[in-house]
Amino acid sequence: MSKIPSHIIDQIMQSSRIEEVIGDFVQLKRAGSNLKGLSPFTDEKTPSFIVSPAKQIFKCFSTGKGGTVVTFLMEKEHFSYPEALRWLANRYNIEIPAETAPTAEEIADKNERDSLFIINEFAKSHFIHNLMETDEGKAVGLTYFEERGFRKDIVEKFQLGYCLNVNDDFTKNALEKGYKLEYLEKVGLTKSKDDRQFDFFRGRVMFPIQSITGRVLGFGGRTLFTDKKIAKYFNSPESIIYNKSEILYGLFFAKGTIVKYEECFLCEGYTDVISMHQAGIENVVSSSGTSLTKEQVKLVKRYTQNLTILYDGDAAGIKASFRGIDLILEEGMNVKVVLFPDGEDPDSFSKKTSSTELEQYIKDHRQDFITFKASILLKENGNDPLKKSELIRDIVQSVSLIPDQITRSVYVQEIARQFEINESIISNELIKIRKNTIARQIQEPEMKEVQVEKQDLIAPTQLEFEEKTDYLHEEELIRLLLRFGTREISVASDDKQEQSTSIIELIINEVLTDDLDFKHPVYNRIFQFFVDGIRENVLYSSSYFKRLEDQEIVTFVSDLESREIELSHNWIHHHGIFTKSESDNLYPTIMNGIYNFKYHKVEERLNEIKKSFKTTELSDEDVLLALSEQMALEKVKKILSEKLGRIILK
Repeated sequence: MSKIPSHIIDQIMQSSRIEEVIGDFVQLKRAGSNLKGLSPFTDEKTPSFIVSPAKQIFKCFSTGKGGTVVTFLMEKEHFSYPEALRWLANRYNIEIPAETAPTAEEIADKNERDSLFIINEFAKSHFIHNLMETDEGKAVGLTYFEERGFRKDIVEKFQLGYCLNVNDDFTKNALEKGYKLEYLEKVGLTKSKDDRQFDFFRGRVMFPIQSITGRVLGFGGRTLFTDKKIAKYFNSPESIIYNKSEILYGLFFAKGTIVKYEECFLCEGYTDVISMHQAGIENVVSSSGTSLTKEQVKLVKRYTQNLTILYDGDAAGIKASFRGIDLILEEGMNVKVVLFPDGEDPDSFSKKTSSTELEQYIKDHRQDFITFKASILLKENGNDPLKKSELIRDIVQSVSLIPDQITRSVYVQEIARQFEINESIISNELIKIRKNTIARQIQEPEMKEVQVEKQDLIAPTQLEFEEKTDYLHEEELIRLLLRFGTREISVASDDKQEQSTSIIELIINEVLTDDLDFKHPVYNRIFQFFVDGIRENVLYSSSYFKRLEDQEIVTFVSDLESREIELSHNWIHHHGIFTKSESDNLYPTIMNGIYNFKYHKVEERLNEIKKSFKTTELSDEDVLLALSEQMALEKVKKILSEKLGRIILK
């Protein structure tokens, strides 16, 4: 994917209206000059989510998230930075030029991909029309969905349809509309035989399969005939736009609630997902009857670390699904399992119970994978000691895949507890498995004797915490740069003549002259942007930083601006109190920030010197140099303290 030019990024950011974009995800209401709504990131009853159209930022006071429209899309939709920009460019009809002229092959590939998407969109609309508007569709397809208990709004939400039981109804319509037979065949909607064409999905109810952005990638079609010779489900073949191992059915509808509730439910079929949605549980997806893949697990991981698998009570493939659990563990995710009663699946069970009962059942029957795997295998192997030892080894093998050592150690303790075995035996087996795994991954024979230490597997008894550093003085100086940096200010020169300079130049000169720096990584990166800008004769305003790819900077800058929103909301609207503006007294404000920054830097250096006396063996010469620096710094500290109006207690 080519890099988006900076002037196009500027155009995208200037054209995008944060209130319009977020309004598609959150119901916003006017609150003074801002907009307010319920947080899309958490469950709350009192609105704490604020959007500022004037500043083009949002702030969620429940979760602390904040930033620009790009940040919102990255948080809510889990887009990458370029994906968010391209999404906005598409919404606001901004063309992103290719970085280099595309080759004929690239143009052909893009045209083919676009054509396949367009055909699938046409097919989706055609099948919906069949279901809702034709006699056969209503009598057969719609009746089937009604008999399955699907409400009309759910049918419409999932864009369900019907392919008429006519040999070439869809194909004929598509060709008449000008769609190429070649592309109809590539997406699997049309099949050709002996110079004649026929509809692949004829006589089936249709389930569109969407990408995470809602584009139709393919279809699942269920037959309504009872003939056992006819496959119950047909799925679109793989194409350049559809790779079934990388797609989860229903994720387009579920991603928001997955993020909101920090959990994803995984079931088997299309109707399981639809019925769960109808029951009010929307953070659910399906692997569409295929074995879970690593790509699908990673797809869920973009939205949550917590995955709960919903198994049919009589599913014959439960044992085969253990591999899927191992894939989830290997990705470092938390996996739970819910087993429905015999003869029930999420689809049927959700229709027999109320939403509350369904939620309670899932809550009460959620198991960790060790308990689940043990119960399944013990049921099969009984009390045979050899079989039981194989079962334990099988479970330890799964635990060995977990990347986090603390999580592994917790599971070691749980296995030992459940099977009443000494914890050290389980630990030793885990060490052995992990050592063998590492050895297999290393090609060189001499490296096969890699040792895996026990402490890598056992949770540490003590945790060391790094002492928290106070960065408030650094934050304040960066805040002044961002808020007032481009403003002109009068300062006295060495000859006591007043001269005008920008606040950016004043602060940078004061910091660099004394060879000071910022220890906080985000503040340091922001400061370097200002320094680089001065070298290029550019004064950066806060709006520049909100367009950067570095979302830590974007979030920090937006948070600074959102504090004004919070102050405005709490003081002006609630209390009717108007605070005096900093810009009314700008020079003292800026100089106070500079002196405070320097004062803390002097204190930091003094503490380092005092620490060196205690922890380092210094030569007599080094001691004298350190004492000399300490005395000089104490004088500077006193001067700065006087400028700040502080009193140092002896």
